[in-house]
Amino acid sequence: MKASLSVIGILVLAAVAAPAAAQRTVHPAPGMQKSPNVKMVAHIPMGGPFYSNDVEFEQEPSRPFAYVSGRSQYGFKVISLKDLNKVHEIWRWTIENPELHTGRATAPAYFKIAGRYYLVESFQFSQSSPDADLGAVVIDMTALPDTTKIKEVARVRLPENPGGFHEIYSYKHSNGQALLFAQVSAPQVNVYDMAKVVAGDKDRGLVGKVPNPTSAEAGTQRGYHDMIVQYDAATHRDLFYGAGGGGYYIFDVTNLAEPKLLTSVVGVAGLNNGHTFSPDPTGRYGILESEYRFAPLRIVDLKPSGDTLAKRVSRPIGAYTARWDGLPHNHLVRWPYVFVSHYEDGLQVFNMMDPTNPYTVGFYDTYDGPNMLNKSKPFDAPTPGMGSEQNGADGVDVRNYDGLVMIGDLFTGVWFFKMEGFDGWNGHQWGVPNNSDVQDWDNGPDGAPKLQKVSVR
Repeated sequence: MKASLSVIGILVLAAVAAPAAAQRTVHPAPGMQKSPNVKMVAHIPMGGPFYSNDVEFEQEPSRPFAYVSGRSQYGFKVISLKDLNKVHEIWRWTIENPELHTGRATAPAYFKIAGRYYLVESFQFSQSSPDADLGAVVIDMTALPDTTKIKEVARVRLPENPGGFHEIYSYKHSNGQALLFAQVSAPQVNVYDMAKVVAGDKDRGLVGKVPNPTSAEAGTQRGYHDMIVQYDAATHRDLFYGAGGGGYYIFDVTNLAEPKLLTSVVGVAGLNNGHTFSPDPTGRYGILESEYRFAPLRIVDLKPSGDTLAKRVSRPIGAYTARWDGLPHNHLVRWPYVFVSHYEDGLQVFNMMDPTNPYTVGFYDTYDGPNMLNKSKPFDAPTPGMGSEQNGADGVDVRNYDGLVMIGDLFTGVWFFKMEGFDGWNGHQWGVPNNSDVQDWDNGPDGAPKLQKVSVR
């Protein structure tokens, strides 16, 4: 399937003209749930609706573990991938007194400091719940697969901005710090030095804040939804790519005390608020997502005049969607492929080697419930109709060393896939920087100066 801007324009016009009867449940015919080149490795139901959402792989071959955040059960599960023929859950963590809490667990992220491995699970609890000021719990997972030695080491709280962390991102900075970037209930992203967090720093390890320059203009106090941070070896800068109120922004965060706005992607037709902003490994192209039905992913050229970032970008050069009335959601770039959790359309993989003409190269539909589920009804009694398109594949991750793909489906559980011909990813094999959301915790970003390792006492 190919979806260029011109095709998207035709599809959107068709959507406007379509009668209400066109809003129906549409899923592949028997035998057409997947493309021939995508093989299911394993599937684990998670025990009810809205357990599985965001997911995270550990990325070292010696640690074959995955984490599945439990939105409605306020915790996470650990999956063993040691034997891909026997993928199974080995441990779970749930916050104490879950029946007293209202809200959700949001996203997991892992990091490594001084040879120890930690999992950060983020939360958003309502003002009427216990832990309304809780952003994240940090758990030492080094002992895996021995689950008896797992231990909680810290909790990050925000009494000044209750409401928790909606999204988090772990990053190995070029200065050697293991950082956690966290969306908070304020017009900024907080940045935490995780070595200080696990050491019990009195200031909670807070070392910086990335502002949103237009969140007030957009009429929202949510500065950002989510973010990616990537090192640019050509300019020796750590660059923050954030999506949120007003649009999409690139900041230089090399000096965490003084983030500098470099580029704004604003005024794009149909994109008033940003959801996800993913750069390609070179930092030239960005993929934009906004969270509403009929919205394709847009692709923008961030360096239209050459090697320098534009100050402002307002027009996309390409677009992608698997279904005109669906909604592509989270996505990860492994150039030239982009792996998408496409809500009701499951896993979708497209090729963006020509960013003006992306096309589907593989798919697997993980969601078999009704489209446009009316979420005003109880989750255990779903009814189709004018509800929400935010059902199905929510979280996606890719394991770089062997190409394993994971999808967290809100209703059907966690899935693992292999795509034919994709047996792992290293950017150098494609002639691009080895940049992705996967971090080299021992050596730092690709192309960055090698610094002394951080120790934790």
